[in-house]
Order: sequence, then structure tokens, then C-alpha cells
Amino acid sequence: MLTLTCLGGAGTVTGSKHLLTHDDTRIMIDCGLFQGLKNLRELNWRRLPINPHSVDAVVLTHAHLDHCGYLPRLLLDGFEGEIYASRATRDVAELILLDSAWLQEKDAEFANRKGFTKHKPALPLYRVVDAERTMRQFRTVAWHKEIELPGNARMLMRRAGHILGAATLQIDIAGKRIVFSGDLGRYRDPVMHDPEPVTEADYIVVESTYGNRRHDAADPQEALAQVIERTVSRGGTVVIPAFAVGRAQSLIYQLWRLKQAGRLKNVPVYLDSPMATSATELLCRHNVDHKLTADECAAACGAVNYIRDVEESKALSANRYPKVIISASGMATGGRVLHHIAAFGGDHRNTLLFSGFQAAGTRGRKLLEGAREVKIYGHWMPVNAEVTELPMLSAHADSDELMRWLSGFQRPPRRVFIVHGEPEASEALRERIIRELGWDATVPLQDQVLELY
Repeated sequence: MLTLTCLGGAGTVTGSKHLLTHDDTRIMIDCGLFQGLKNLRELNWRRLPINPHSVDAVVLTHAHLDHCGYLPRLLLDGFEGEIYASRATRDVAELILLDSAWLQEKDAEFANRKGFTKHKPALPLYRVVDAERTMRQFRTVAWHKEIELPGNARMLMRRAGHILGAATLQIDIAGKRIVFSGDLGRYRDPVMHDPEPVTEADYIVVESTYGNRRHDAADPQEALAQVIERTVSRGGTVVIPAFAVGRAQSLIYQLWRLKQAGRLKNVPVYLDSPMATSATELLCRHNVDHKLTADECAAACGAVNYIRDVEESKALSANRYPKVIISASGMATGGRVLHHIAAFGGDHRNTLLFSGFQAAGTRGRKLLEGAREVKIYGHWMPVNAEVTELPMLSAHADSDELMRWLSGFQRPPRRVFIVHGEPEASEALRERIIRELGWDATVPLQDQVLELY
């Protein structure tokens, strides 16, 4: 019997873990951390309903934390198999996992030192040494080259857009073909390639982050310029919480193009995120995975001031001259951006600008929903700054783009499973698939076992 079990990414946009089981073979697609609401974050500490030692292999669609961030914990709990990923995803995952482990160690140490923890002592989910051990189990996969997985399964990767190295997966097992979308990117994105079409599948597992929304068709460069120019005219600073991998690099490119066009000439741009700085260097190294030429990549990356150490970051927070600060994390859940929000969020002249999806329960989501104070490192901070978003800068396909990718299949699948979305988004996409394509579509529940006949 062939089954699919969603151990995460069901009813939420985080914690993606999908398990294919055939007889004694178990293959996990993605292995991410839950983020956002406290009840979701607590799931990271819950033991999986399967024995990690029984998992034969993990395949990653891409290396965002909600798709790869649980890997070191999986190893700690007994997983010994190989982790398959595209070459760029492997390199990005190394940045993400080492940073995640370091932050968890530091957060635990800080909580213990300051005493604002219910746990005695607070512990990290995993450590840097665990992340380093995880990287030794990676095996890289070339684009469009079919490889063999455990259990006589076959797998092929195609580009998904979204971020550097992101892939869709085609897995043939037990006479069935299952296609996983991972996170799909935008069509006509200026930096990333379009999602590549897939034509055949018995079952499709598709994300639905923006399954109920269409992105604004406005020019993203112009919209970005307007936010920055009106903030600067007030004498303010624009703080952009950005995902260190993907959004930060796209923002750098858009700002470079604006400066080329004669806009924002005297507005300095700072990238304050060690991981985003390293990811920007990877962008130029993996030049076949995006649209930019080597010269364009070098020029865009050279137009930004890089903040590398903590003292420089503190000085940036103290600097009251107009500027743009790009800093992680993208949902304002941690990282250096919290210090910048605390420093600039209380002044009406400044702007907090969000450029990507904000999961329920995150500071970013609360701010966009109108919160006028946020809790940062145990203290409530007032928010008087302008808070706005530019959803057209998102790296996720919107509902029309999801349907465009699905429409590329040349025959109806037996069923579509809709994952990686909040309930309203997943349900909206399900209804649209049924209405427009006439396909059988369902939204799985957490830990639900689905039989693939």
C-alpha cells in the first residue's frame, strides 16, 4: 500500500513534512520547523508520530526554515539516511541550519541569563554541532536528471522559482507518480526563473500560501520607490524585515535598478544580516539558478552597504539619518531586525515595510493587522511608525499563478492535495481547482494518512 501522511504544512504555512510510505520504505519530502503561533511552535518539541530511524531518505524542495529547519532534530531522534537537494539548496540549507542552531543556542542562553523562561533550564531544539552533522548527510541532485531513491523509487527535480535552488519534485514509486510543488515562485520575476511546467502526475501535492489572493499588478519598483521617498521626505528610515534568502536579494536588485534610474540617489541602503550577506554571495556563485548575468549580479550586490558585526548593527540603530535597512527575519520573529524595530518603530517619521508572507502569530502579521505595540525581548515597544506591505514583492505564486502551473498538466490527476496554506487559502484554492479544472481536490489534516490507490 502507498500512503501520504502530512506531518506538517497541513492547515498552516509552516512545518512542511510530507511522508510517502510504501511497504517498509519511508521517504520524507521536506522537514521544516513550525513558526508563528505558540501552539504551532510547540509542535517542534513534540515527537513525531513515526520513528525517525525508520525514515529511509529526506528530499528537500528548498531551504527555507519552514522546509528544512527540523532536519537536525530528525537526526538527533534517530534518522540516519541521506538528504537529497539541489546544489544551491544544499548550500543555502547550510546557512539556514547553522544560523537557526546558533540563534537557538543564544536564545536559550539569553532566556536563562535574564530569567524569562518557564523551563529550568531553557534548552535549544538543536545545537550548531547538530546542524554541522546534518550537512554531512546531504547528497546533491542535478536539474532534470532522474535519480534512484530507496525502495526502487525514482525522483526528478525541476526549477520552481521562489528562491535559489527551489525545486518541484516528481517521485515515481509503486507504479504511481506523485508531484510536489514545494513553494512555487512568480512568473516573470526579474531575478528568479519561472516555475517549470510538469505535464504528468497521478497525484499532485500543491502549496496554497496565496491560494485565496491575487498579487497587486502595480510595478513593484515604483511602489517600493514611493514608500522610501515619502519616508525620506519625513526625515525617516525604512526598516524592511526580509527573508535572508530570496527576498533580501530581490530587494537588493530592485533598489539597484532604482538607483540606476536616478531614484534614491542619496539614500544609503544597508543589509544587516550575516546570513543574508552570505546568501547574496551564493546568488552570484549559483548563476545558472537565476536570470542575472555575472555583471548584473556583481553590480547589484555592490550597491549595498553590508553590516557584518554586532557593533556596526548597534551603530546603525543609533543612526537617525534617512536610510533603508534590510534585515532578517522576514516575519520579525527574531534576528537583528528586532533591534531595528525597537529603535525605529516608535517614531512616526519611520516606516516598517513588509515584503513577504506573514504567518499567523508572528510579529509581522500582528503589525500588519494594526498592533500599536509589540513585545521584543520581554519588553513592550510602542509602534508609531507607518506600517505597510508590498505584496507584489512576494516570492510566492498567487492564486492565478498556482492555477497557471496546475493547468500545465496534460491530463487530470487522480487527486490534488492542497497543503502549506492557512485554512481559508487552502479551501479557496480547492474550490477553484474543482470549479475551473474539474479535478478531485482535498485539503489534508495534520497527521492524516491518505491512501494513494
